[in-house]
Amino acid sequence: MAGEQKSAIVTGAGRGIGRAIALALARNGYRVAVLDILADNAQSVKKEIEALGREALAIRVDLTKREDVDAAINEALGRFGQIHTLVNNAGWDKVQPFLENEESTWDRVIAINYKAILYTCKALLPHMVARGSGKVINISSDAGRVGSTGEAVYAGAKGAVISFSKSLAREMARHKVTVNVICPGVTETPLLDEIRQSSEKAHKVLDAVTRAIPLGRVGSPEDVAGAVAFLASPEADFITGQIISVNGGLTMC
Repeated sequence: MAGEQKSAIVTGAGRGIGRAIALALARNGYRVAVLDILADNAQSVKKEIEALGREALAIRVDLTKREDVDAAINEALGRFGQIHTLVNNAGWDKVQPFLENEESTWDRVIAINYKAILYTCKALLPHMVARGSGKVINISSDAGRVGSTGEAVYAGAKGAVISFSKSLAREMARHKVTVNVICPGVTETPLLDEIRQSSEKAHKVLDAVTRAIPLGRVGSPEDVAGAVAFLASPEADFITGQIISVNGGLTMC
């Protein structure tokens, strides 16, 4: 609808890449529902968005619980009326050789990185289908494209996000709902810093990967946010089922 104010949901938007995405969408005129398990972080980003003159909603949600996700989606719909763009950004990882992983780690990695996306899409897509338009942008990882030592389960979950998104794009195309994927490479976030500090080996691996990036640096959250802003814009209305890597050239295809 011409002139309609658009609204977005961004998961894991309380810090890092999610925060940058929420702010980028707000700068482009979106009202934003900031979803995060850390309520204080969500409130902080809400205030930043409001300082830009945009409406925002902070929702504390555990994305691994379907009832939490359903309630959060309904709250955002109740506030904004419609959600035009869903950005599934929330993620978690623990760098560790597969043979040292515990099953509890597998469960958490899969729940946060993959099942949470199933929950949000299941809850919101019927509303987009009924309206006949919408955009879903799922944040995966280059680990899901090419694999990553010490991240076997994480890479598997992120690879599932890619395959799910392509399949969903085919199903949703008839409803004029696009589904695309962004795969960040190494990006400077609080999670990356946690991984860097977790062990000397992890620190050395990240240093080596950084030296291998053709553009000579790790990514910033704003680098990823720029790609999301493009996919959320009218200029990307004819793009669906695609993967965009934001990685400084570390992998090319």
